Amino acid sequence: MAWFFSEYEPKNFYTFTGEQARHISLSLRMKPGDELTICCGDNIYPCVIESIDKTSVTVKVCGKQKCDNEPDVSITLFQALPKGDKMDYIVQKAVELGVSRIVPFTSARCVSRPDMLKAPKKTARWQKIALQAAQQSRRCIIPVVEDITTIKNAAEIAAGLEGSIVFYECGGQSPSELVKLNASEIGIFIGSEGGFAPEEIEMLNGLGIEAATLGKRILRAETAPIAALSVIMYITGNLG
Repeated sequence: MAWFFSEYEPKNFYTFTGEQARHISLSLRMKPGDELTICCGDNIYPCVIESIDKTSVTVKVCGKQKCDNEPDVSITLFQALPKGDKMDYIVQKAVELGVSRIVPFTSARCVSRPDMLKAPKKTARWQKIALQAAQQSRRCIIPVVEDITTIKNAAEIAAGLEGSIVFYECGGQSPSELVKLNASEIGIFIGSEGGFAPEEIEMLNGLGIEAATLGKRILRAETAPIAALSVIMYITGNLG
């Protein structure tokens, strides 16, 4: 069933306009009588389309239920910028797996060095990808993609969380030894293609962010965050 977000609680009837209406009518080719779901806050609202055209879609709200699709741990992914459009893929899959926030950052070994004047456009695109992935995976929230920052600023944000770890290609402890089973919030750092410089690991360690490993094999920059999130969701009981 198609899934859409609303900023305000739908009552008896709800009307979609703009891009959402175009998506429902043109992309999904839905028609009167078809069902869809509106998500607002912690609740979901099953709906039936009453009328539809290219500019507006009016639905009848048929009920209200609690949305229980969110993990019970809030995970912030601190992701060093990879090359090309790999960040698009990372954002999409991270949202599907249950990430709560994504903080892109630049590090010493990042090949990608974005023009900071154009950075807001990149962030806006990633946020749109996050929205689409949240709809597809039936999330109760739309994870936030923050503006691109530096590893130093990212580390300061992570230091304020309940617990954070950095997945380091040169080794570290098993995630099961570092992740608390009852943790409410976790930050994870993932490097770019070149990994992390030793001084960056020292800086993160100095802030209490310990190194973890994903095994003996070296994963691609776009594979590592997916593997890390999957492992943490499993450890905390949010996967399987």
